[in-house]
Amino acid sequence: MPIAFDNTYARLPERFFARTAPAVVPAPQLIRLNHALADQLGLSSDWLASPEGIAMLAGNAMPPGAEPLAQAYAGHQFGNFVPQLGDGRAILLGEVVGRDGARRDIQLKGAGRTPFSRGGDGKAALGPVLREYIVSEAMTALGVPSTRALAAVSTGETVQRETPLPGAVFTRVAASHIRVGTFQYFAVREDVDALRELVDTVISRLYPEAAEADLPTVKLLQMIIGAQADLIASWLHLGFIHGVMNTDNMAVSGETIDYGPCAFMDTFHPECVFSAIDRRGRYAWGNQPAIGQWNLTCLAEALLPLIHENEDTAKVWAESALAQFSDRFHDRFHAGFCAKLGLPDEDGGDDGVAFIGATLAKLKEQEIDFTLFFRQLTRVAAGDSPDELIALFKETATAKAWLDDWRRVAEPETKLAGMRAANPILIPRNHRVEEAIRQAQTGDYAPFNRLVDALAAPFEERPEYADLEKAPLPEERVTQTFCGT
Repeated sequence: MPIAFDNTYARLPERFFARTAPAVVPAPQLIRLNHALADQLGLSSDWLASPEGIAMLAGNAMPPGAEPLAQAYAGHQFGNFVPQLGDGRAILLGEVVGRDGARRDIQLKGAGRTPFSRGGDGKAALGPVLREYIVSEAMTALGVPSTRALAAVSTGETVQRETPLPGAVFTRVAASHIRVGTFQYFAVREDVDALRELVDTVISRLYPEAAEADLPTVKLLQMIIGAQADLIASWLHLGFIHGVMNTDNMAVSGETIDYGPCAFMDTFHPECVFSAIDRRGRYAWGNQPAIGQWNLTCLAEALLPLIHENEDTAKVWAESALAQFSDRFHDRFHAGFCAKLGLPDEDGGDDGVAFIGATLAKLKEQEIDFTLFFRQLTRVAAGDSPDELIALFKETATAKAWLDDWRRVAEPETKLAGMRAANPILIPRNHRVEEAIRQAQTGDYAPFNRLVDALAAPFEERPEYADLEKAPLPEERVTQTFCGT
């Protein structure tokens, strides 16, 4: 058997999902296969790259053991609650237990209509598939929990968006695709039995230690809150903007999921937004922690019937758990920026917190490229000339004054290794991602493959990829990103 599926989600009651087969596509061709991930999952790369494997990756044929289904969920979209969303263009094929003993989902995105498509075609265009492949694998290499890219396949068909575009299917791997919105789906229906089954599933699969707690549901909520606080702090350390932090796009596994209108900042600004549909800046870089806590409040509300039979008591427990988010986030946020700046203590103390805030304010004021700033600072810590760092500032005197302040508070001699591990040399620059997509649409996948290869080791000095470090020229800047539906 090519894949040893063991599908626990498909064994849940039928109201959790809709069984649905992927659409058949006319001429699937493999664009890229993630050999390392395939091996981790215990899958044969040779089989996946064979005609039979490509047929599965395109949705044309299901191997034995696959049980394709679309998951049901609800969600707040830009603050507005929609009681039924669900997988409208994604189909879960099943689950596998990898060589490391971890269970993971294998899902096709862009595999055709499902009962949750709401009038959409269920397809994916080539661009969003390549974007998700590039960014999800880059995030993993950057040390950020993320869904993974197993494969990208072109379909040989045209997808109609604003213009006709080549179609593709993306194979996504995740510890789980259960979302905050999955809990909301059953809460709004007052289906307490389904909520209880969902809690048991998440505890068993993702947070088994919660089962030993006196109040397992409260412990589960606390653990999800901690995972999300850590995740969002890691986004901010890298200048990453998710772009569409709806509750249906928040995985309870603590993985980054759904790379639609996502982007990495070039010039730093806390109110930076790229998503074309985020017209009011709800999901700007600096708003992401508050939105994360808001989403987790929605999760807590959904869980109230299971926390305690008395609603007032349940609210006290939920509020106590939610109160932990702020401290956890700020601890991780400051620890990460202490590492990036080479500050002496993990939390930086009051002086460190003040210096981090002053530094970010200076980056905004001087309109400095976020990634290049920390890249050049790491070079200065290693003994290189500060000239390239100073050149990033609009005002030389301001740069030199900041450097003097930094030298007074930082410990580059002892913190250099930590700075190198916290400050990537390469990120998926928006203009490079767009360039790779444009070239791929002409049939040239070389820039895409080169970008994926380069981003696999984002902290390493590799002169052959030096061009990918550069900030965009004014004419190369990407100011808007799009969802792809």
